[in-house]
Amino acid sequence: MAIHRLTAIMARNDGVITLQQALAAGLTRHQVKGRLRTGRWTRLYPGVYVATDRAVDAAVTLRAAVHAAGDSAVAHGLSAAWWHGLLTHPPRLHYVTIPHSRRITKAEGRRIRHRDIHKHDVTTVRGLPVTGLPLTILEAAVDHPRGSVFLDRALQTHTTLDALRRVHERNRGRAGARAAEVLLQAAGEGGASAAERLLHRLLRRADIGGWQPHVRSIGYEIDVAFIRERVAIEVDGWAWHRDAARFRSDVDRQNALMNAGWLVLRFTWHHLANEPDRVLREIRSALARQGRL
Repeated sequence: MAIHRLTAIMARNDGVITLQQALAAGLTRHQVKGRLRTGRWTRLYPGVYVATDRAVDAAVTLRAAVHAAGDSAVAHGLSAAWWHGLLTHPPRLHYVTIPHSRRITKAEGRRIRHRDIHKHDVTTVRGLPVTGLPLTILEAAVDHPRGSVFLDRALQTHTTLDALRRVHERNRGRAGARAAEVLLQAAGEGGASAAERLLHRLLRRADIGGWQPHVRSIGYEIDVAFIRERVAIEVDGWAWHRDAARFRSDVDRQNALMNAGWLVLRFTWHHLANEPDRVLREIRSALARQGRL
């Protein structure tokens, strides 16, 4: 019976098992040592083992990192986002939270955070304790190199702005809270009008003149137009603000403008906020191509 219980535990957990789980399943400490001695199991951390015939991949090392951190440890941030399926690839180091009162002397491939997480913000996914989806999204967005894009995608399919605001309020005072607040504000204001204001400021700071906002041509309104050069700039806000009807309308408008002789550039809020130099290069290139510069 012990063998069947062990097999079931390891099958559910990517081949990983803890000393406590092995003892609870009916093995003795001597039998655990025997499995290590004969090479059936490999030690990953003190008291955390993996079947030797199991490839030690990211799923194995994340499980081991959390289990080795002790009771109430959870994966958070980018690790939790990967475990929830929000990211294609795991982070280089695993993000693990342990209770504030406990200390770990060696991190060993983990980024350890000491914090007490509210019970409403912890869940279990495929047998692993992780931060709940809203908190995971918010914290991963802060650490992600393209955090606003990551957050925008999550808002389209996985959560709501209200849910993120609630979890933010419940976890104020944490590291990264200020950065999260800035992202939430940007998400709330991240419609096309906010993106247009970003573009206007960018053009003024770069001393690029000759443009007009909200120019009408062939029945359509262009967000920013360089009329003489026939360069039209269309601006999109955060994708979660847009619906399918708006998307189809934007495509129809862009095609019509191009057929009418406009060179159309399209930028999102994320381009304008995160890649302003690239945006300016593309605008200058378009103006040069149209004979202005």
